[in-house]
Amino acid sequence: MAIQRVKSKWAKTKVLMNSELLKARIPVTKVWGPSALEQLLQEFGMVYVKPDQGTFGLGVIRVEKQSDIAYSYQHDTKIMQFASFETLSRSLQRLIGSRRYLIQQGIQLLRYEGRRFDVRVMVQHNSQKAWETTGIIGRLSHPAKIVTNYHSGGTPLSIDQLMSPHLEQGQISGYKSWLAELGTATARQLQTSYPGLKEIGIDLAIDESFQPWILEVNTLPDPFIFRKLNDQSVFRRIHRYCVGYGRFKRRAK
Repeated sequence: MAIQRVKSKWAKTKVLMNSELLKARIPVTKVWGPSALEQLLQEFGMVYVKPDQGTFGLGVIRVEKQSDIAYSYQHDTKIMQFASFETLSRSLQRLIGSRRYLIQQGIQLLRYEGRRFDVRVMVQHNSQKAWETTGIIGRLSHPAKIVTNYHSGGTPLSIDQLMSPHLEQGQISGYKSWLAELGTATARQLQTSYPGLKEIGIDLAIDESFQPWILEVNTLPDPFIFRKLNDQSVFRRIHRYCVGYGRFKRRAK
């Protein structure tokens, strides 16, 4: 069986929302529309507007409401200011065009040395065809950008390093175990609708209370980011599993 891929973020979100365990870990998400944007900005003050299909953080927009007469959004490194919701909404609609976009509750990310970071959790089928979390890595945002993706200028770092200002070393180990369990639970839930999945990469936000939030799930995750870790055994295991279920045909150099 070929490895299954699911491009739509909205389709994957709806499957995860069927899990009592996982739905509490998913930011409020709606399909793009001016009324939905107004509602979520009123409720949360900050949201992310993102394409339903897309990779590398391309097209993601951070939208904020400062007051009833002050709004802004950031797209890549460009920041736009608006004096009314209507002018904000019209500008975003021109930017989005006819493409399908989602609006997601904004999570205030933890920071490391003043820069936001999130976490990528790699979950794969092992040789027993069971789900296993094989890698966890942090992604530190580019200072001038809102996304953390490596391909958009983010810096891959170990989660131990990124969490070291926030948790004791002994706590970090337990925290990683929690994220690993969240990873396998996410994979099992997605497999209820997509039985051909063999690997997923989960992007997790960690808020200021250390609560993890599932931002999105990728079904074609980049395994090579894990080469950036000092512990090369993590990448070797990830690559070995990729070979096992047919993503790669030969060993990486």
